[in-house]
Amino acid sequence: MKKCPFTLGVSDPKIGTGIQEDLNIKCQAAEKVVTELLRGVRLHFATMMKDLEESDIKKSQLGLAHSYSRAKVKFNVHKSDNMIIQAIALVDQLDKDINTFAMRVREWYSWHFPELVKITTDNIMYARVANFLGKRTSMTASGANTEEKLEQLEAITMDSTMATSILEATKSSMGFDISDIDIENVTMFTQKVVSLADYRTKLHEYLSAKMSAVAPNLSQLIGEIVGARLISHAGSLTNLAKYPASTVQILGAEKALFRALKTKGNTPKYGLIFHSSFIGRAQQKNKGRISRYLANKCSIASRIDCFAEETTDVFGIKLREQVEERLKFYETGDAPRKNIDVMREAIKENGGADSAGAAEEGGAKKAKKEKKEKKEKKRKAEEVEVEAPAAKKAKKEKKEKKEKKKKKEKA
Repeated sequence: MKKCPFTLGVSDPKIGTGIQEDLNIKCQAAEKVVTELLRGVRLHFATMMKDLEESDIKKSQLGLAHSYSRAKVKFNVHKSDNMIIQAIALVDQLDKDINTFAMRVREWYSWHFPELVKITTDNIMYARVANFLGKRTSMTASGANTEEKLEQLEAITMDSTMATSILEATKSSMGFDISDIDIENVTMFTQKVVSLADYRTKLHEYLSAKMSAVAPNLSQLIGEIVGARLISHAGSLTNLAKYPASTVQILGAEKALFRALKTKGNTPKYGLIFHSSFIGRAQQKNKGRISRYLANKCSIASRIDCFAEETTDVFGIKLREQVEERLKFYETGDAPRKNIDVMREAIKENGGADSAGAAEEGGAKKAKKEKKEKKEKKRKAEEVEVEAPAAKKAKKEKKEKKEKKKKKEKA
């Protein structure tokens, strides 16, 4: 190809390399002259082009920026895992806030009715009872329907013995009386705590439904809450799917890992997956082994959820069964099923028996072809070995003749 007589200036070095390789045109990208020339072209582009105004360029730039931003927001492997990240963050925050507020309710209302703390141990139940009672004398006051109030209290506590104990405690309480304005503030606060607890329950249901839609296999394997925390910590389902099993295992324990590496101590065995029931059920000596195995299965489940075309939870159920079998193996020594057999069962249950059969048939053909090629290669090698001694002998004779000739010439 004829060499190009001029040099082309480009803004992107990669584009310049491509042009140079394919079209054999010399390109310059990092030169200061090229950047200055391109800046001048961009600045005076409207004057160089006919029927083009500066306002049109600004509109096109704005449109391009909007399109780029929309594409960035939409890009999420067809999954709305952003909602999961926000929901699990809110669940964790609500758990902290509800616990703090419930302790404040206990401390505040105990000045008026201290006996209720020992009768009702659950924080949310305590807030519901305090909201229902208001002043402790409301059940035994003159004109109050005690039997009806007791039935309503039983419906709240779901325990007739507890409701009766609360009624008896109101008759002989050691707490001091408080004014109507004070009890009104306490009641308003208890209502807020109860409403937050109810919202937390609804949010958990929403999160479970979202996880079943976005990452069904991961939620079936390790649970909705732990699965959502893994996705949130990784940043997205795609990032989690790209992580190796060793990273998934210690995800959430980064501080402990770096501290161990710095001090040359023992590295952590688990991070967020510690909250899974499998780790709790394993014996102390097997916790590290089961966490490594569970991280491996979580990695597989997240990749299936991220890159599978059809949404299904069959693989998650099968992977959970495998973890159960591995736990049993650590305890009793019963050999678990092989991973390939379990995956074949999952594909068959998922309605992919035909595709699985075709894949197996293709694999068998490939193996047969490889075997044939190997056999042919071995046969050729044997032929070469047979021919080798004869060639070696001829070479030796030729060398001897050459040496004899040299000796004669010297003589």
